[in-house]
Amino acid sequence: MKDKGSALKESTPAAGAPLQEADVSLQEWDRRAARLSVTIVAQDEERTIGRVLEAVKDIADEVIFIDSGSTDRTIEIAKSFGVRFYHQDWLGYAAQKNMAIDLATGDWILSLDADEILTPELVVEIRELVRGGIPENVNGYKIPRVLFIGEQPVRRGGFYPDAQLRLIRKGKGKFKQRVVHEAIAVDGEVRQLKHDMLHYSYRDVEHFAQTMDKYARLSAEHYFKQEFKPWRASALNELLHPWWTLFYRQIVRGGCLEGSLCWRLNVIYAQYVRKKISYLRELVKQ
Repeated sequence: MKDKGSALKESTPAAGAPLQEADVSLQEWDRRAARLSVTIVAQDEERTIGRVLEAVKDIADEVIFIDSGSTDRTIEIAKSFGVRFYHQDWLGYAAQKNMAIDLATGDWILSLDADEILTPELVVEIRELVRGGIPENVNGYKIPRVLFIGEQPVRRGGFYPDAQLRLIRKGKGKFKQRVVHEAIAVDGEVRQLKHDMLHYSYRDVEHFAQTMDKYARLSAEHYFKQEFKPWRASALNELLHPWWTLFYRQIVRGGCLEGSLCWRLNVIYAQYVRKKISYLRELVKQ
């Protein structure tokens, strides 16, 4: 990621881009329907970004796309869909996503990662939800998420349903400031949608392992600076917590029914838990 500091710049969509064509179809919706903004932040996501944008083009009144310095085809692909494109050097997960939310003009905001793809069933569900009207006391919706390793889904072992708060009413939610595992906090009632989105986060098991190590270091930093409690850094926690994690995810959450891939992932996840505690202990000693 690049360092913080560059000015935010917007590029105007080219005439005739696919998103503009999608806007025409949206005119057929009930005129009482709320406007929907989709927000995405990205860097070097050419592997998935085309499918992400293709999935939302028929329900999005606008797509806010913030890139932090892609060197692959991410920018070219995004602009081909007629997004509202901005460049912003990396500010951190929460800050970057909150900037996209602030730029959105819709009544409702669907905040997606650049590797989260809506299923056709979920598209219909969101369209009907926005068209039919949403109770005033409801300000957010969680969406179940299916993890993919390469092209293989993982539906047990603690990896599903992994519901994420992604659809929020404008002005009622923001990402909480965390260095990793950022999440939206909403003022008001939150419900859950029925259909899934697909999470193509990892190319293979090795990619998953590398990412978990990075997350372990970032999580340790977070707990050291913001939510430190002595028991988190105890030797007993480092000894027992990883084993409990592996047992819980493989036995209680049914990972043993998912095959060898889920076993490998959960061994790595248990190692992530151990590393997170170990890195935290190192910070405490320093």
